Amino acid sequence: MKKSLLFIPDISGFTKFVQTTEVEHSQHVIAELLEILIDVNGQDLQLAEVEGDALFFYKEEEIPSLDQLLTKVEAMFTAFYSHLKLLKKNRICPCNACATAPNLDLKIIAHSGELQFISIQNNRKPFGAQVIEVHRLMKNSVNSDNYVLFSKELADDLKLAENYPSEIYNFKQGEDKYDGKEISYVYSTINQEQLKLIPFAQTKKIHFDSPPAIFIQKEYPIAAPELFEYISNFIYRQYLIEGDAKFIYNENEVSRIGTKHLCIIDGKDIDFTTVTKEGLPGQLVYGEVTTTPPVVDGVFSFSIVTPLSQDSSKLEIEIYWKTNSSLKRILFNLLAKKTFRKNMLAYADRLSHLVEKKSGKVEA
Repeated sequence: MKKSLLFIPDISGFTKFVQTTEVEHSQHVIAELLEILIDVNGQDLQLAEVEGDALFFYKEEEIPSLDQLLTKVEAMFTAFYSHLKLLKKNRICPCNACATAPNLDLKIIAHSGELQFISIQNNRKPFGAQVIEVHRLMKNSVNSDNYVLFSKELADDLKLAENYPSEIYNFKQGEDKYDGKEISYVYSTINQEQLKLIPFAQTKKIHFDSPPAIFIQKEYPIAAPELFEYISNFIYRQYLIEGDAKFIYNENEVSRIGTKHLCIIDGKDIDFTTVTKEGLPGQLVYGEVTTTPPVVDGVFSFSIVTPLSQDSSKLEIEIYWKTNSSLKRILFNLLAKKTFRKNMLAYADRLSHLVEKKSGKVEA
């Protein structure tokens, strides 16, 4: 039987991250990162299982070449840290999960050996001693949370020289004892400065020279971060609009600058993109823009949350529309301004009901 590859990317700092941050947003962040790693893998390795903060891949009866494997490792580290940079730069959410996500790290453990398989409800999964060993290697004495580790068996199969020349890798020997058995390995911390991080579109904050076309404000008996969560988290959007509107969005993604979602109202598709603008110190700002209305070039709505006390806050809603045509601007003011204002007042009232419902002051 030919040897197989066992390959586990593992997000470092996951346990502390989940225990000390908002659970829902931390789950979204981890899900995003795991999806990124799966996308980088493509169809190359088989995914045996998602193990919480880790992915268990394998390649049956085949060991890639050294260059192929190190290229895949580099691609995963590059995609991982590129996404963390995006989360940091385009963040709008003030919660601890979104704020501390850039502190996460990645480690990759790989091993080789003859694989056995077990079938559970028609799902075929790797099984046996090699599977146990690769998981044991995840608990090692490497003094880092940012590294790649190959078992000695895999390093020998790859013919990996200890002095492998690379700006990214600097392999060293390591050894740990598991259940009385010594398991040797080689490892290298990853020089992140040598990774060519993937560029992303960093949206600038929106600025307006004129006052909003519509402005309303309302106070709520809830802390500012909680109110902001109800406004910016799409899971609550169904409670905030009237009718049978349908929202389509990525359920495993925390809203940030550039996030897109689709609202279907009365059979009409309206595309939205998350934006933001400068607020005063202490304020939380969430914004959306749509270019769907044909009369204007863009309609911008901003929800500005200001803390008033530990358990109260004020919401200001601002609506702007942009167009290069004076005639279109006049028509939009005549035809749509009253409707927009009515909808925003109804939105503010429904938000009050949601706050009361979640606080237990009214029956669901």
